Order: sequence, then structure tokens, then C-alpha cells
Amino acid sequence: EMEADMNRLCYGDCLDVLHSLEDESVDLIYLDPPFNSNRDYNAFFSSTRHDDTSAQVVAFEDTWHWGEQAQKEFDELLHKSGSGTLGETILPALRAFLAESDMMAYLVMMASRLVELHRVLKDTGSLYLHCDPTASHYLKILLDGVFGPINFRNEIIWKRSQPKSHIKINFPTTHDVI
Repeated sequence: EMEADMNRLCYGDCLDVLHSLEDESVDLIYLDPPFNSNRDYNAFFSSTRHDDTSAQVVAFEDTWHWGEQAQKEFDELLHKSGSGTLGETILPALRAFLAESDMMAYLVMMASRLVELHRVLKDTGSLYLHCDPTASHYLKILLDGVFGPINFRNEIIWKRSQPKSHIKINFPTTHDVI
């Protein structure tokens, strides 16, 4: 019975799932969040009928906007006991710099989740955050605010075998950061 409880896969919004987990109950977290890339990601679904039809739907939009939800999460983070320097200084400073921008909305969404991830991660646990240059510099600041700069261990560079270029005026993206 105990082993079945140790290995489980949870589906749903990670913030909702995190609220259902006990403090310091997780050994390893690999986080591959949306990158705030302003792109829509599609999912393909096969039909159960035999006519070989399939449907394509938008799985999620990787676009964040400042609004009521972002403001609510921002206010909660300022007063949440587990947010530490993140709520005291880092988020207010980032908001002073970024204002109510799409990037700030994305960072608030990520900060809410990082605080909960910190709560459920064991002291001996590890967290790996996969990101790209769109927001990696801001995410590192959030991680330092939640986990403390002393807990940063390494940056892993994941080199692409096939660089991707979404915009012709930029250099191709050749790596992601973990």
C-alpha cells in the first residue's frame, strides 16, 4: 500500500494538485512550464470512429496577460508566509520594473507555483526547471527568492541538434536551459 502511494501521476492544473500534496513529500520535481512564447500549442485527437478523422484543438495558449487573476495571485504572494523574500522584495521590484505587462503576469503565475513546489519538496529533494531565454533570467531570480540563492547547484544547457528559428531577424535558438 505504501509503495502505491509513493509513485503516482497527477493530472490537472499543477497549482490545484500541489494544494492536495503534503509538506515535504516530494523527492524530485521536473518543471517544463510554458515559456511565455506568445504561441498557441495544438493537440491532435483521433476519432473513435472508423473514418480516420482527427481533430486539432488549441491545447493551451502560451500567452499571459495582466488581469484580475494575476492581480489576485500577486496580492496573495505578498502576504503568504511561505513566499519569503519573493513576496517582500522581489515581486514588488519586478512589478515596478515590468509594470502590469504580460511578462509580469507570467512571472506571478510561475511564482505562485514555485512557492507551492518549495512547500512540497523535501529538504533532500531536487528541482529542475526547463526554460528558454524568453524568461530564464527572471525565473532564476524567482527561484532564488523562493529557494534561496545558496540552493542553486547547476545550470544544464540542452543543446539542440536542429536549431529552431521562429523569427527571421534573430539568431536561431540552439539551446534550452535546465
